[in-house]
Amino acid sequence: MRNLLAFVLLSSLLFACADARRVHVPVVSAGYEKIPRSGLHRVEKGDTIYSIAWRYGLDYRVLSKRNNINPPYKVKVGDLIYLHGPSRHDLLLHSIAQARSSSPVYKIVKPVEMAQMTDFEPYQAIHYWQWPARGTLIGYFSEANKGINIGGKMGDPIYSAAKGKIVYSGSGLRSYGNLIIIKHNSDYLTAYAHAGKVYVKEGDWVKMGQPIAEMGNSGARRVMLHFELRKEGQPVNPLVYLSKRRYN
Repeated sequence: MRNLLAFVLLSSLLFACADARRVHVPVVSAGYEKIPRSGLHRVEKGDTIYSIAWRYGLDYRVLSKRNNINPPYKVKVGDLIYLHGPSRHDLLLHSIAQARSSSPVYKIVKPVEMAQMTDFEPYQAIHYWQWPARGTLIGYFSEANKGINIGGKMGDPIYSAAKGKIVYSGSGLRSYGNLIIIKHNSDYLTAYAHAGKVYVKEGDWVKMGQPIAEMGNSGARRVMLHFELRKEGQPVNPLVYLSKRRYN
């Protein structure tokens, strides 16, 4: 009888530990989508050069240069975007140049004045990053997660981590739900996924700490904010950049 009680007690402890482990398993967001074998992406409704780059883990600057797309980086539904390698346009120009002459051909590009650039592209350096939401940290940056997850209640506010411009607002990226991407300057972009109600639209300029959406569970199993920060197209650990003060 004593052995039976010991067995039952040990089993209960093991199940309790298993339950505790299940509770603390981090919520993992989907990573990059695999680049198609064709190396092409056909622009769909709602796509921007930023969302396409984000989808495949690319730097929007490299992608826009590869496809000869200049600021403000407009794309149209049906456009073919070359995701890697030289574009068809580059290959055609190279072929024509070789046919016409063996001399090198140079393309003269008129530089864009900084005054013109700042009319539609943010350029300021960011020295301070505010936490994008108040809540419990339930998922950490990793190879699989690409960002951090903050748990909360439906309708809790989501804030812009720094000043910038909304360059994507939609639900076209798989497993991100309602997603907002903010461009802060040529190096840094942030993303806010699984939002409920969204307050901003593409082209809006926002201040640091400005409410941009409400927390929700779009594309997720629970109410949370998945927050990513990318530098030069690559995900970096937001905890290294965010203010040491959790709540501002």
